[in-house]
Amino acid sequence: MSTISSVPQRTGCLWTVFGLRFHLAKLVFDHPTPIMMSKTSFALNNGLAIPAVGLGTWQSKPNEVNEAVKYALQNGYRHIDTALNYGNEKEVGEGIRASGVPREEIWVTTKLDNPWHKRVAEGFAKSMSDLDIGYIDLFLMHFPCSTDPEDSTKHLPDWDYVKTWQEMQKLLDMGKVKAIGVSNFQVRHLEKLLADPSCKVVPAVNQIELHPSNQSPKLLEFCSSKGIHCTAYSCLGGTAGSAINNSGTLLEEQAIVEVATAKGKTPQQVVLMWGLQRGTSIIPKSITPSRIAQNFELDGWALTSEEADKISGVTTRFKVVGDSWMPIKVFFGDDE
Repeated sequence: MSTISSVPQRTGCLWTVFGLRFHLAKLVFDHPTPIMMSKTSFALNNGLAIPAVGLGTWQSKPNEVNEAVKYALQNGYRHIDTALNYGNEKEVGEGIRASGVPREEIWVTTKLDNPWHKRVAEGFAKSMSDLDIGYIDLFLMHFPCSTDPEDSTKHLPDWDYVKTWQEMQKLLDMGKVKAIGVSNFQVRHLEKLLADPSCKVVPAVNQIELHPSNQSPKLLEFCSSKGIHCTAYSCLGGTAGSAINNSGTLLEEQAIVEVATAKGKTPQQVVLMWGLQRGTSIIPKSITPSRIAQNFELDGWALTSEEADKISGVTTRFKVVGDSWMPIKVFFGDDE
């Protein structure tokens, strides 16, 4: 297992294309170069590489997600994201097996749900059983919040996420998971975790909500400084859009529409490219074949620095995922 002392501390994001590594900031922001994003991966702090573009499955119904996963994999995707909390791991596994794509070519991420924090090994075993794909590439702690298995509205005051991480580290010795990480961790959560003597493994990934209306620059900078890669969920702004000011959806923002029109791309595509060029992997969710395919059409073009800045200039701010449903506060607004 990688230890804190041995994990390379990166000040920028590296990505891998056909086995070659490039420095993201220099390659994309200074000299925008068309890249085969469908073949691109981001280097993790344990030597593995996570595919840049994946299929998200949050809120994808069990009777629909298997076909979506199968279609995505048969049309080039190599990264599938799910979670125990989504209630669709069995169907995700079915889609993976039905795709005909060799298991070793697919990166699968799943997550430990809040009620399982005191039962990490059991939670992992359940995901393994439901997915039925032999092993898991990346296992994340879904939230820094442990809840009572009998009542999810109650926090377990005697068990915090540092203890959960202690148990997750043990999973690496089992040989059934390649990397472990976290999700929805803010700077203060990561600082506490990394400072604890029991933390021997730096999280490989922090999966967080990221889109032009929730850019989290301080959090991204902190993660980069610690060698933690960030994956963006709700990377298209979810269904909330810009509803905070009743102006429609994020994809209807004038700046985004103007960039998309100038590029001859869809608003979805330019927002996804914006996320990739910030150094984050992305997992847009869809069950519609045409949208799944369209979200993957990211090869051979790039945003100029001016275009990326224009999208970054969107002033509307909102979060798709909040914490009002949890017994403790998770998001503090200190990452903007």
